[in-house]
Amino acid sequence: MSTPGFAPEWLALREGADADARSTVLVDRLVEIHLNRDPLVVRDLGCGTGSQGRWLGRRLGGAQHWVLHDRDPRLLDLARSGVTGPGVTAETREGDLTALTAADLAGTSLVTASALLDLLTADQVRGLAGACAGAGCPALFTLSVVGRVEFAAAEALDAAFEAAFNDHQRRGGLLGPDAVDAAAAAFGELGATVTTSPSPWRLGPERAALAREWLRGWVGAAVEQEPGLADEAPDYLRRKAADPRVVVHHADLLAVPS
Repeated sequence: MSTPGFAPEWLALREGADADARSTVLVDRLVEIHLNRDPLVVRDLGCGTGSQGRWLGRRLGGAQHWVLHDRDPRLLDLARSGVTGPGVTAETREGDLTALTAADLAGTSLVTASALLDLLTADQVRGLAGACAGAGCPALFTLSVVGRVEFAAAEALDAAFEAAFNDHQRRGGLLGPDAVDAAAAAFGELGATVTTSPSPWRLGPERAALAREWLRGWVGAAVEQEPGLADEAPDYLRRKAADPRVVVHHADLLAVPS
């Protein structure tokens, strides 16, 4: 078994849950900031199919130009056609978003990303924080995993699968569940004001398809990390799939340069 990855079908399946989970508290703080407008220039890093743009754009209001960054040209095509609205334009940039510099971000009003920070290394997060600080633009990162899962039907094995999954997320030096703390420290060291807010998925019968797809990926990654769980995995997966009620904890982060 493997994680769902970044297939358009997976991104479409999770979009509604993402929209319900993201913190409106941080967006309310963001819109109170005097952002450079005419138009508002937003860079969406790792944009996927554009769900962050569809969710955030209507909350920001006014004329907007979105610069959509991703490595996958398939996703960029979907994002460009999906981030629309009155006074909204979009362009795409294919390539390595971790190499962006302050010069690349010149003229940017806001940097944003969804479900990205946990896929970066500490050096990449520090580099991104430095680029944002150097360009003087705020950054809003939503839906970073924090390593906690709560099942309605809790059992002793939950802790073992959670720990194995979290270790899998840290493979290759990636931050995984440590990403929000690392980003808060990186931006804070550069003088930014950092605010975080919980953004949990709350999945139940109305999102059973998402819960079960997430569960397959979660268990699969745990077993890949800790093969000793393989014998327990099939029955564990069946039990959890029978009751899809689960809270998958995430956090959002807003960094505003001084």
